[in-house]
Amino acid sequence: MTIQVSIVCVMFCATSPAQAQESDPELVAYINSIKAIDNHAHVTGLDLAHDRGFDQLRCDELPASTTLPPANLRFNSEQRTAYKALFGLDVKTGDDAEIKKIQDKEIAARHGVGFYGWLMEQAGLETVFANRIALTPEMQSPQIRWVPYEDALLFPLDNSAGKAVNPDRRVFFGDAEGLLHTYLRDAGLTHIPPTLDAYEEKVVQTTLQKQKAAGAIAVKFEAAYLRRLDFAPASPDEAARVYAKYAAGGNPTPAEYKTLQDFIFKQIALEAGRLGLAVHFHTGSGCGEFFDDSGADAMLLSPALNDPDLRKTNFVLLHGNQPRSPNVSVLILKPNVYTDTSVLELMYSPAELARLMRPWFELMPEHVMFGTDAGPFGPGLDWEETTLIGTQHFRRALALVLTGMVRDGTITRERAKQIAELILHGNAAQLYKIN
Repeated sequence: MTIQVSIVCVMFCATSPAQAQESDPELVAYINSIKAIDNHAHVTGLDLAHDRGFDQLRCDELPASTTLPPANLRFNSEQRTAYKALFGLDVKTGDDAEIKKIQDKEIAARHGVGFYGWLMEQAGLETVFANRIALTPEMQSPQIRWVPYEDALLFPLDNSAGKAVNPDRRVFFGDAEGLLHTYLRDAGLTHIPPTLDAYEEKVVQTTLQKQKAAGAIAVKFEAAYLRRLDFAPASPDEAARVYAKYAAGGNPTPAEYKTLQDFIFKQIALEAGRLGLAVHFHTGSGCGEFFDDSGADAMLLSPALNDPDLRKTNFVLLHGNQPRSPNVSVLILKPNVYTDTSVLELMYSPAELARLMRPWFELMPEHVMFGTDAGPFGPGLDWEETTLIGTQHFRRALALVLTGMVRDGTITRERAKQIAELILHGNAAQLYKIN
């Protein structure tokens, strides 16, 4: 699908002179004409100051960090261009006074008519998948589609041991427990049921079915913030024994609790597949000073991805598993495994993103999707700005990598256009059955 995007987007998309020389102008024009589907974002509500639902595990609630943010997320020329394109502001230094002006403009824009459609038009987006606890009334399909969270369902027992691992996990487990209470309440319960069979039926299946009925097109796991991604086959009898032993209280051993989590995960994945919901996984690096990077490698998911019982469930490895993006190249060869680029365009230059993506395009471009991970990254860098910057960075990277492949003789220009349409729109439209 190719639709001419707004003139603001085209101006903002323009590459620097050096990059214009590197990218095929015909490909650049074609890529800029495609209305895209953003596979992963944290869309914020109109009342941003009071919006608590744009993520399940809130990085902004972690203990104060002493670590600088990545260089590309600090005030820079790309942000200045975004402020000019969105709000007509000439921002020079990004000092407190200028950030206050930006935030005032954001508030004014959010109170305008058709805010979401306006912003998406500037970025050349057709649809955005909003990872949220719940959508606000203003977030309407087909522009915005819902991706809810399932991690809370994995941890129904006492989580004292998990909270004691480090300060970040104390915060995140508190978030997950709060969401589980919400799911229990929505299922008409005040406590978890006494048996695992009842928990599966009354909580797990009921929650996913309600989410599907409310318009969810996928479900998401941020499990890497709470445990390693090494989900393994688990004995149903052993999982039922652990659940029954500790449902009323007590602390399971790490081995016991992992067995239960592994079993529940498979039941969620099975139900998601039955309902036609893709399963999204946070992979690769994460926020916080204590994030377990080795435990977030997508390769740890191999037992689940290779489970014959789960071949009717589609898995999406978010964030390209960076810094281990080469691992994705082999995983997306599986018939039900996909990846996306979300956050990479905010972390890396277009040239570096192009380099990271090329192995994926050479092996299985049909299983790669565009995503931004746009959301509140800090004052003056909220969903509006990160959507615009991320989208246009990605288009530049896409033009660079496809131009390189054409010039190398790896693909023709027509095939490059086909791949561009698949990555920006077609693959997501087919996976999620979007008409």
